[in-house]
This record gives sequence, C-alpha cells and structure tokens, in this order.
Amino acid sequence: MVLKCVAIDDEPLATELIRTYISRFPDLELLQTFEDAVSGAEYLQKTTVDILFLDINMPDISGIDLARSLDRKPMIIFTTAYRQFAFEGFELEAIDYLLKPIDFEKFSKAVNKAVDYHRYANNKQSLSEEASIYVHSEYRMVKIVLKDIEYLESMEDYVKIHLDNLPAVLTLMPLKKMLEKLPAHEFKRIHRSFIVPVKKVRSVQNRKVKLTSAELPISSSYVDEVKEWLK
Repeated sequence: MVLKCVAIDDEPLATELIRTYISRFPDLELLQTFEDAVSGAEYLQKTTVDILFLDINMPDISGIDLARSLDRKPMIIFTTAYRQFAFEGFELEAIDYLLKPIDFEKFSKAVNKAVDYHRYANNKQSLSEEASIYVHSEYRMVKIVLKDIEYLESMEDYVKIHLDNLPAVLTLMPLKKMLEKLPAHEFKRIHRSFIVPVKKVRSVQNRKVKLTSAELPISSSYVDEVKEWLK
C-alpha cells in the first residue's frame, strides 16, 4: 500500500521540508507540491490523493477554504504557524494539525495516524490487529482501541471515553452517534448518559451496573433492554 501525497504551502522552504520528510517513508509517494492554493485546488479536483499536507495561512485562498471546497476530500494534515486555526481544522476532521517549524518526530506521528486511519476506513485491518475506532479530540484524529474502553459518558455535546489505565478522551459527538460507531453486540446503552462494554459488566443489582472501577445507574427506560442482553 502506497499512499499518494500532495503538499500545498506558499513557503518554498516548507514544501521542501515536507518533500524531505516524505522521502523517508517507503509507503508514501509525493505526487506534486504547490506554492499557491489555486493551482493546488485545480490539481486536487482532477487527481485522486490520499494525504494532503496543507498550509492554512496562504495569500490567495486559505487552506481552510480550500479544504471546504474539495468534492473528494483526502486525509488532511494541516501545517501552519498559527495555533488559532486549530478549531477549523477540527471541524474539517483533519487527521492532524502540525505547528511550524515541523519536526520529524511529530511529522512521523501524523503520517502514522493517516496510515492507520486509511487501513481502518478501507476495512483492511488484519485479524491480528486490535479492533478500534477513530474520534476527533483536541483537533486531531485519535485511535481508540475498543478493549481499552471502560465506559462512555455523555457530557452535553461531548462524549467522554473513559479508558482502562489511560487518560480519558473527550470528543465532540452525541452519545447516539457514538453508539452507532461501536459493535452493537459489544456495547450497550444503559442510561441517557452512559454506554458500557458488555464484557466488562461484573454485576447488575438495584438498577446499577458494576464495572471494574465504576458503578453506573440504569435508567428506567433501559431496564428491560438490560434484562434482555443479560439473558
């Protein structure tokens, strides 16, 4: 699997650095670089690209506007010197957001995220790989291994993913949509605010679910449903 890449940045030194970094990955192929967004946008409308390294602050068209204009969106890794554009990158579901000057270690992590997500999106995970989903958190695409999930908690417009022995992850998503991303036979809703992994339920008593490190309530509207999957 070779992922085809394009870089758009009005700074020649930036595109040259990205070219150098890409050359270190045998699984990446740099098709073209552009120093103006208009030419880059025209090329992207005609060419299938897997990863787009895109500067945000450009004189003719901003990287944000360019990304929004694309009919076929590749995986986008934003490159910019301006942190304040991070939320727009989040809205566009960017794979990652790299602040200039970009060091190779951070570049490498972003590329690895893109490779992992490409496999996930194209259902090419091997049986030996751990089942996972991807969510956006802190303006980046984050991989969540399903077996690490302790439970999921609704926090208004966000879902807090509580993980075993790892920091919780907060993502902008309603709990209902999160449930649709999860295997239906492995994760069940027990409350308007909680989803639990069935395998980690240690006991159910007095309308409460006991997990390894938490005890969560079962709301009245989910009592019958919980009884059903406990059979």
